[in-house]
Amino acid sequence: MDRSQGTAAGLVLAGRYRLGEVLGRGGMGKVWRAHDEVLHRTVAVKELTAGLYVAEADRLVLHARTQKEARAAARITHPGVVTVHDVIEYDKRPWIVMQYVDGPSLADETKEKGDIAPREAARIGLHVLSALRAAHSAGVLHRDVKPGNVLLARDGQVLLTDFGIAAIEGDSTITRTGELVGSIDYLAPERVRGGDPGPASDLWSLGATLYTAVEGRSPFRRTSPISTMQAVVTEEPPPPVNAGPLGSVITALLRKDPADRPTAAATEQMLLDAMEGREPRSAQAHVPTQRVQEEDRFAYAGPDGSTARLPGTVPSTPAPTAPVVGHTSAPVTRRAGSRRWRTVLVVVVAAAVLGGAGGLAAMKYGQGASAEGRTARPTTPSAPQTTPAPSDTAPAQGTPEIPDGWHRVDDPAGFSLVVPKDWTREVNEGQIDYTPDGGAHRIRISVDPDPDFDQPYLHMRNMEEQLADRLPGYQRIRLEKNTFRDRPGSLWEFTWHETQDHAGPRHGIDQMYYGGSGGPEYALYLTAPQEGWEASREKFDIMLRSWRAPGAQN
Repeated sequence: MDRSQGTAAGLVLAGRYRLGEVLGRGGMGKVWRAHDEVLHRTVAVKELTAGLYVAEADRLVLHARTQKEARAAARITHPGVVTVHDVIEYDKRPWIVMQYVDGPSLADETKEKGDIAPREAARIGLHVLSALRAAHSAGVLHRDVKPGNVLLARDGQVLLTDFGIAAIEGDSTITRTGELVGSIDYLAPERVRGGDPGPASDLWSLGATLYTAVEGRSPFRRTSPISTMQAVVTEEPPPPVNAGPLGSVITALLRKDPADRPTAAATEQMLLDAMEGREPRSAQAHVPTQRVQEEDRFAYAGPDGSTARLPGTVPSTPAPTAPVVGHTSAPVTRRAGSRRWRTVLVVVVAAAVLGGAGGLAAMKYGQGASAEGRTARPTTPSAPQTTPAPSDTAPAQGTPEIPDGWHRVDDPAGFSLVVPKDWTREVNEGQIDYTPDGGAHRIRISVDPDPDFDQPYLHMRNMEEQLADRLPGYQRIRLEKNTFRDRPGSLWEFTWHETQDHAGPRHGIDQMYYGGSGGPEYALYLTAPQEGWEASREKFDIMLRSWRAPGAQN
């Protein structure tokens, strides 16, 4: 199969599963609707796409996780757990055939409606809790409970899916030191610190999931993986304002110390109360009263702004400490503040983003995620020559001159631009490419209607953090804020050495900007071999000048 083309709808796997449309995608893979031509039923097929963009050793680990998902789900007999029907091998990768659920995920439902009513959220929570209790009884931790893994069937059934990173008790064959997997803002604090997870960790993730359902936003998501993990470990979530009687249940589940969280049985009773509109009294035992932290109680700001202690008072106990992730000695005190925590958390960022944004970024910028030839990120570029930044005064409308051999295309996605006549359109992993040679030279257009970052520059910085150490020989040419079409933008130009498809020295440049206040976010990217870059860069400038966003005047 030509991997650059992706997997086409209509492909028949194992002689029986005919792929239809894509139901969803993420950093680890995507899920297809398919028809089982033997049993004549609709099924969901999970394709592991992340393995296409990593080194062979990492690919083996990802494949092992996929096989483990099937084994984990098979050990759980419960109507609230998505059933795994089959595991097949195709294109040297495993594919999981699962029960098809006709309905959206909780993430999709929340995004569409803005928030979920507290009593309905409590009902959903009860179903998820029931599935988790069955999994825990079978010795399985889910470890990735989040709104995207909670499916809402149209008949009212609630199902928990994606046990792909589930831990089966006693099976540590695919665990690697320092690796952290899962969605960062739904990871329990003990997991971020490097501790062993337990059933209470899944309950914490359930609490974060319910918070997102009723408030319409994640309680701990920040602008980068590091700041998000720091918030999980050191910050309390903003008090929920739309949760009603469910609020105290959420607060109880989000206690930092696993020992302070309610048991599954106690949580079930609390959720039953909240579903019936009653304030769960038992939740108060797990909700801390408003109190001043120990150090703050004995301190005040002096006239010079310094912090002094009140006369005759000293703390009775030392400040709590948190261990450095991946080490068993040299504790780091929380008193040291955010700078120290950023140092601690950076140890696990590269591994933590493997199943999330890092995988998406790798899909966007190519297959150069090989472990071969990794180098520390240099602070200055070497051989490649810098080139002028694209004009930040490019016209928003009008008719730019079309060079000979080029033509304007009106893309089915709604945007329009000028490309060379021999460049054809391809769709790869949901990204729209124009290329003359299967991707060796390509323009890639990405559109995000609901960006996660307040500024394009912050988004680019986040992507660079994820990719810089994964792209062999990565060198930054520039990463800077700019203005494009009178809107906030950012330009990122870099080089690396590709070791897989289109191997050799490569150059990339990306112009990102927001089309309006808060989005949509457009990313206009070009990549080509380093040799001949000057001509490729001219193509990039022509493309920028000709760009028309969806809905723009001709």
